[in-house]
Amino acid sequence: MEGVYYAAVVAFIAVLFAGPIVIPLLRRLKVRQVIRSQGPARHQVKAGTPTMGGVLFVTASLAAALAFAPERPPRLWYLAALVAWFAALGFIDDYLKVVRRRSLGLRARSKVAGQVAAGLAFYLAVTCDGLPTAITVPGLTPAWELGPWYAALVVLVLMGAANAVNLTDGLDGLAAGSSVVALSFYLLVALARGQLELAVFAAALAAALAAFLFYNAHPAQVIMGDVGSLAIGAALGGVAILTKTELLLPIVGGLFVLEALSVIMQVAYFRLTGGRRLLRMSPLHHHF
Repeated sequence: MEGVYYAAVVAFIAVLFAGPIVIPLLRRLKVRQVIRSQGPARHQVKAGTPTMGGVLFVTASLAAALAFAPERPPRLWYLAALVAWFAALGFIDDYLKVVRRRSLGLRARSKVAGQVAAGLAFYLAVTCDGLPTAITVPGLTPAWELGPWYAALVVLVLMGAANAVNLTDGLDGLAAGSSVVALSFYLLVALARGQLELAVFAAALAAALAAFLFYNAHPAQVIMGDVGSLAIGAALGGVAILTKTELLLPIVGGLFVLEALSVIMQVAYFRLTGGRRLLRMSPLHHHF
């Protein structure tokens, strides 16, 4: 249990004290957010805000989790590698958009291919380490054995969570604050299941995000960027898989699900009706 406290405290302090160093550095490097002209008018004031701030909490949380986790079992390393991979994909996407000025960033097919590859690699790693391929519906028995089809579920969970958090990252503090709540739930789940290494990981990331809110709450001094949002989603999906609570994730991350569904419904309605809009704008937070 001490590892949980130490990881949370170290990750929190690291982000809190690194912020005043990293944020001006990002500003000097001209790593600044580009705001879509068709977005809400009040969001135009965010143009020029330093982005890619996710490097703060990703590095701090991974370092703290690996430093204070008990015995550092293979599954923790697999989870850390998964989060680092998704963070790297987000970093490349951010870099292409804000530094190389490629408006769409990383091509969609490249991003999907990278996420699928990471999901399959994670599936192979954790199942070879003994993770069951059966799933359970909370409150119902027996478990459903998926066998090799579990690979598809792992990929779906990871991609869905990562991209849903990415869509939620559109208002100051929204993705970070919501993720603290979801990670706190998984901290309790991991403790209840005796998976202390996952509890340490969840505590470190939740604490790092709580500290990040000091700089990301309105008016934001820094934006997490895809490097942060994709990493958070991968972390949530990975912990859900390793705690065998995959089917609880849509409930725990209900806000992320609503944000993703709002985009899907908006696009579908637009195409079916020949240009009409279901919402004033998507994702959902832009509608409100």
